[in-house]
Amino acid sequence: MAHPDDPSLSDRTSDALTAAHLYYMQDLTMEAIARELHTSRSSVSRLLSQARTSGLVDIQIRSPLDATSRVEKLILNRFQVTAHVVPVPDHASDVDRLERVALSVARILGEFFDSNMIMGIAWGSTMNAVSRHVTPKRTHNAQIVQLNGAGNTRSTGLDYANEILQRFSNAFGARLEQFPVPTFFDDPATRTAYWRERGLRRLLEMQRNMDVALFSVGSPFSNVPSHVYVGGYLDDDELTALSDAGVVGDVATVFYRADGSTDGIPLNDRGTGPELSVLRRTPRRICVVSGQSKVDSLRGALAANLITDLFIDESSARALCE
Repeated sequence: MAHPDDPSLSDRTSDALTAAHLYYMQDLTMEAIARELHTSRSSVSRLLSQARTSGLVDIQIRSPLDATSRVEKLILNRFQVTAHVVPVPDHASDVDRLERVALSVARILGEFFDSNMIMGIAWGSTMNAVSRHVTPKRTHNAQIVQLNGAGNTRSTGLDYANEILQRFSNAFGARLEQFPVPTFFDDPATRTAYWRERGLRRLLEMQRNMDVALFSVGSPFSNVPSHVYVGGYLDDDELTALSDAGVVGDVATVFYRADGSTDGIPLNDRGTGPELSVLRRTPRRICVVSGQSKVDSLRGALAANLITDLFIDESSARALCE
């Protein structure tokens, strides 16, 4: 922690830091802190909350009995993936489940991303939820690059994708590089021509040099619909073609089957997401999943070796291991 007398801090940040010192370092109760700061207990509670959400306080939980849970060990042994299993009651709604998982990854994302690094992010419903909770961390010369285009026949998609990615950019003080192309081209030849443009070649090169990739798995079967399946990106014929090809899901709008294969899926020839080989070369590949309806898609992504770190709710993690 910084010292509360640091003159560069605002008064409220200084108060939050003082309250955090008293509460976490000196074990004072909120009532005692309120008396010391000449304020109310509710004000102290708000100051402590600010200290946590702003990154002044970093809370870690270490079990005295076991470093990882049983299901995390099962996932590690079976899939060679580091799992972060988020406790969520079985009766929780899918929306609440998503929020809890998103909050968990958002709070510790800064442990994976630092100065002089590039992080690629795929837009979507899950990343939208994560972006609203990211704990701020100042970085230097860090960059965030959009992984796939967001335009469709209804919209350029720039506003939707920018809102999500800008939150990450603001949290880390990183430069944002958007990917100004549609999600799917009408013709594979058009994509080939675009990929020769110098401006896009620069973005594609950034993707190839990513240190971190952050994404979820899309699924046509999810109870919290994946944006690409309900946002006007795919027509009925394209959805039928995906079903006929045995597609179980996608990462950054690159579609795959249960065995992780992508060959012979025509829509991938028109898509703007990174080739899965590009993702596999990325040292840290963080996948965020909530809801058992995404487990089949997750299994396909694991079969394709796309994930190094998995954030997942407890019931979905159990279903993955069954």
